[in-house]
Amino acid sequence: MEPISEILLEACKELISDAKAGCIDIVFKEICLDILFKARHILSEEDFKKLLAYASEKVQEKAQIEIKGVMVSPKGFYGSTP
Repeated sequence: MEPISEILLEACKELISDAKAGCIDIVFKEICLDILFKARHILSEEDFKKLLAYASEKVQEKAQIEIKGVMVSPKGFYGSTP
């Protein structure tokens, strides 16, 4: 059986991943800050640092949105020429 601390850490990571997948960048960042604020109260210092590193990676990932089967990035459509 997993310790409760591992379960809480994984749950927080899933919340961050779900927010990244379902929100525009500015909303994601706001939700991420809220999750981190709340997680600080329930995670150990070590687990919080792991979550903070995970959240940092997610914030730095480039946003990609799929519109009717076409992948779009902040720079435009994939495969198109400027």
